[in-house]
Amino acid sequence: MAVKQTAGRDSLGRFAPEFAHLNDDVLFGEVWSREDALSLRDRSLVTVVSLMAQGLVDESFRYHLTTAKQNGITRTEIAEILTHAAFYAGWPKAWAAFRMAKDVWAEEENADEKARHQSEMVFPIGAPNDAYARYFVGQSYLAPLSSSQVGVCNVTFEPGCRNNWHIHHAKSGGGQILVCVAGRGWYQEEGKPARALYPGDVVNIPAEVKHWHGAAADSWFSHLALEVPGEETNNEWCEPVSDAEYAAL
Repeated sequence: MAVKQTAGRDSLGRFAPEFAHLNDDVLFGEVWSREDALSLRDRSLVTVVSLMAQGLVDESFRYHLTTAKQNGITRTEIAEILTHAAFYAGWPKAWAAFRMAKDVWAEEENADEKARHQSEMVFPIGAPNDAYARYFVGQSYLAPLSSSQVGVCNVTFEPGCRNNWHIHHAKSGGGQILVCVAGRGWYQEEGKPARALYPGDVVNIPAEVKHWHGAAADSWFSHLALEVPGEETNNEWCEPVSDAEYAAL
């Protein structure tokens, strides 16, 4: 069912009331509502291709791309639609349309990558790591696996995400063990070169060592974090890993 449109009246109701009426009541109120003749999905397809062919890649085009997504056109389908239309409408127009389409379908693309990463491991990605978000650059996720005997969590980092420099303090014992389970990442101790991490790698982090860990710039990454038992343990969070430091890896 077509959504009632008010954009014409909102923008031009006083200046051009007849145009506003034709836009809201005729174009969207009547033409777009004729779903018995052509589905909303098909009307979106026709509209997107028509606007692209004219080179009208502006905010109205973004609106119709968003509507097309809401009407069921997938990221794979819009890529194929624009590719096919490029041979008739022109390559430069297709490039401009693709730039905007990538933004509109970005969330779906990220969801696909997240699902692909999940399929690579048996442990759940978990929920957004909101409680510790202030100690991370980028989006991370946390899935607690065990809270008795030894604390174990699966920590997942989106591409480019990393935690701040930090230290696991302990009077005795303590520290942390990382077991890499999926994707590619980095680990670095202060004053030492960064170490690339891959599934199956294990990192033993002693207490009182300043360090950070996270994903590679172009890959999701997950590791199990195991808390090593100790006396009077606590974590000290320090400064973020700067963009310059990270880009130099």
